[in-house]
Order: sequence, then structure tokens, then C-alpha cells
Amino acid sequence: MMEELPKKYGVTALVRMEKVRASQLLPLRKKLKGEVEIISIKDKIAQKAFEKLDISGIKKLKENLTGQCLFMFTNMSPFKLNVLLGKNKIMLAARGGDIASMDVVVPPKNTGIAPGPMLTEFKENKIPTKIDQGTIWILKETTPIKKGEVISTKLAALLGKLDIKPIEAGIVLNSALSEGVLFTENELVVDVDLFRKQISEAHQNAVSLSIEAAYITNENIEQILAKASQSARSVSLEIGYMTDDNKEQIIQKADGHAKSVVSKTKDYTPT
Repeated sequence: MMEELPKKYGVTALVRMEKVRASQLLPLRKKLKGEVEIISIKDKIAQKAFEKLDISGIKKLKENLTGQCLFMFTNMSPFKLNVLLGKNKIMLAARGGDIASMDVVVPPKNTGIAPGPMLTEFKENKIPTKIDQGTIWILKETTPIKKGEVISTKLAALLGKLDIKPIEAGIVLNSALSEGVLFTENELVVDVDLFRKQISEAHQNAVSLSIEAAYITNENIEQILAKASQSARSVSLEIGYMTDDNKEQIIQKADGHAKSVVSKTKDYTPT
């Protein structure tokens, strides 16, 4: 299989398995079914398979294989695939040492947990509780940890029992081979919002330049004609060339000049 898939598809992408949890793969396989084949395999098996392939760049990809590897085979652009993976993030239960992806909010509620040693865990994490009807109740909304902070093992266990999942997890391509070119993780990252902004700015600059150069297109013809009309109006006013559109302005301008001359004549005193 590992010898056939790189031939069948235009893109062979590698994901580091140490950054992926098994719970992320099942929904991803369903989401990408028909577009992406996902294979988890040991590095040594993949290396032996790649050694038999005469595909440009495959040896460079082989150098990145360590431990358990997750491969994605597709004809989709590796950049599009990486963006698609970024959009399919899921929330996971925390493990000790994880970084909180958001402020972790514990709401007031009946936990359904029987009192006992668990009370100490709530107290250690500064979550106020009471015992009512044989279960532990959380008295008020509490934020035991904020975004970016490290989650302790004890808090991770408590959040798991409360079914609170504070870890946003996505899959990022470690590298991808496409048309003989091996792209690294950093090269595959696309800031879609920034790219969209740059395209918009480039489009606006192109339109402005075409108007300035009077290069007519279906998109700018109205603006070019409006600019030409305004320029023609300005020239006609400046030289006093009267038309139905500008005669009132020319008369007003002439009247203003005449009044200015009269005013200066009145103030004139011969020497």
C-alpha cells in the first residue's frame, strides 16, 4: 500500500503522530473521506517502502520519518489541505501539562459526584462547593485557570470528571511532497485572512492604476468616464469655453472677476 499510494496521488503529506490524539482521527477520516486517504504506519516500514519508489523528492521526505507516522495522500493542494485541517479542530479533555486554549469556566451546577475525596480536589482548585442531596454542588461560576496557563494533573483530572474539554486540537502538516517539491511545516502555513486582505489590496491598487492610466476595462469604464468628464469640465471652466453644463459656473466666475476688478478700481488712487 505504501508503495502504491504515493504513485496514485499527487501529494504525500506527513503528520507527526506525537502531536495527534486518536480521538482526532475518526471524525477527520469521515470528513475527508473520498478526498484524502489517511494511513498510520511505523517509520521503518514507510522508509523501506519509499526506498523502492522512483519519485522526485521522496528521499527528502523519507529523512523526516521518525516513530509512528501519519500519512495523508491526496490530489488536493497541500496548502488547501493544511487550511482544511486547521478548520477541523476539536475540543479535547486536558492532560497534565497541557496549555489551556481558553479561559476554563466551571459553571454552578450539581456535579452528580458523591462527596468524599473529591471535595479536596475542588478545594485545591479553589472551586467552592456544597453537599446537597448526597452529591457535590458547585456554588458559583469559577475560572480555575486562564488561557495560556499550564493545566496541572489534578485539575486535568477534575475537569475530565466534569466533562469540561479545554484543549483545542487540530492537525498540522509537518511536511508535504507535491510535484517533486518538499514543503516544510512553516512553508505550508497560510494565513487566509491576511492573504484575502492582500488580494483585496492588490485588486484595489490595480483598479486605481488602470484608472490613472486610462486603461479601460468593464470594471473601471464608468470611473474613467467620470474622471474624464470632470477633467473636461475643469478645463472648460478654466478657459471659459461655455456649454449647457457649465454656463452658470462660467458666468458666476466672470461675475466674480468683474466685481473684483470694480472693487480694485474704486480703491485706486492716481499718484
